[in-house]
Amino acid sequence: MSGERVVKMWVMVLAALLTATAGAATPVYGYRVMATYPHATGSYTEGFFYLNGLFYEGTGLKGHSQVVAVEPKTGVVKQVVDLPPQYFGEGIVDWGPNLYEWTWQSHVGFVRDRATLKVLSQFTYSGEGWGMTRTDKELITSDGTSTLTFRNPKDFHEVRHIVVKDEGIEVQELNELEYVKGEIYANVWHTDRIARISPKDGRVLGWIDLTGILSSMIQLDSEAVLNGIAYDAEHDRLFVTGKQWPTIFEIKLVPKSAAR
Repeated sequence: MSGERVVKMWVMVLAALLTATAGAATPVYGYRVMATYPHATGSYTEGFFYLNGLFYEGTGLKGHSQVVAVEPKTGVVKQVVDLPPQYFGEGIVDWGPNLYEWTWQSHVGFVRDRATLKVLSQFTYSGEGWGMTRTDKELITSDGTSTLTFRNPKDFHEVRHIVVKDEGIEVQELNELEYVKGEIYANVWHTDRIARISPKDGRVLGWIDLTGILSSMIQLDSEAVLNGIAYDAEHDRLFVTGKQWPTIFEIKLVPKSAAR
């Protein structure tokens, strides 16, 4: 084979590789706001889900942490319970008639009766507590790293874990979680982006870019960031909010070019 033909062959191979790489870029979705609902600006949102017509929220900050159930349209509080002042509340999730809740650095979590929010039992774990969601069989938790841990609801022990990567690069500071149509949605702390993650291998399947959904003019401070995802499976509705935001947004995902 002549030198010229070898050069042409490698040029073709390189072009094919570049085309394949470009085609493999992780898709990015925009949003369209479908409706808005009131949200208490005193709520330092750490856990968030929707169930049976109510928003359930776990809030943080020592001395201010609560679990709250709220009527969406009015913002009226239907149930509320305070955590002891030594605990910084974090992720929450429903499991059957109960509600699981854990804390940031205290290594203590609570199983509550969802109807009354009374504590039924406690559990312990290692590491930090951040977000929490579930499949039909397991709880899924984040700890502020790129790792998501799948846990047995009976005793909270680890079943397996995945490391979340986007095009081979680990995605750190995964926070509040929601399980949506077989994917894990995860807020990335201090960003306006939500990662859509494969529960099988941790690969990022797509990004949701929520830039501009809340005006910076009404953001209370630099820590009042996006950190709440809830999904109404019955009506296929997706909700997002943030720490101390005045609004919960119902959104529809759209191609980036059709956003807003």
